[in-house]
Amino acid sequence: MAEPAKILVVDDDPDIVESLRLVLQSAGYDVDTALTTQEAFAKVDSYRPDLILLDIMMPDGTEGFHFVWKLRNQYPEEEANIPILVLSAIHHTTQLRFYPEQSDGTYQPGEFLPVQGFIDKPVEPSVLLGAIKEVLASREK
Repeated sequence: MAEPAKILVVDDDPDIVESLRLVLQSAGYDVDTALTTQEAFAKVDSYRPDLILLDIMMPDGTEGFHFVWKLRNQYPEEEANIPILVLSAIHHTTQLRFYPEQSDGTYQPGEFLPVQGFIDKPVEPSVLLGAIKEVLASREK
C-alpha cells in the first residue's frame, strides 16, 4: 500500500489549521502544520511535504507571497517544486486579486504567482479535497 501524501498546512489561525488538519487526516493524508512562514521553512526541510496549503495574509502582512518567492528561487529543485495551493480569504476582504480572471495582455490567468492553484476561504471540504487530489495526480504524471 502506498504511503499517504504529506501535506503541510501553513496558516496563522490555529482554528483554521486544526479544522484543515481534521479534514485532511479524515481523507487519509499525513498532515503537519506551521503557524508562521519561518516554521514552514523548517518543516519543508524536515517533513518534506508533497503539497503545501498556504495562507497569504499573516501577522507581518503578505508573508505567503514571500514564502512562495523564497521557496521557488532559493531552495534546491526538489523543494522548490513542491506544489502549493493558496488558501486565502483575501478576495472576500479586499479588491486585491492574485491573478486575472482572463488575460490582460501581459499576464495569462494564474501567472502572477507560481503556485498550482488558488482557493478562496471559506472552502467546502469537498472542493479542497478535489483540488488537492487534482494537483497530486498531475504531479504523478
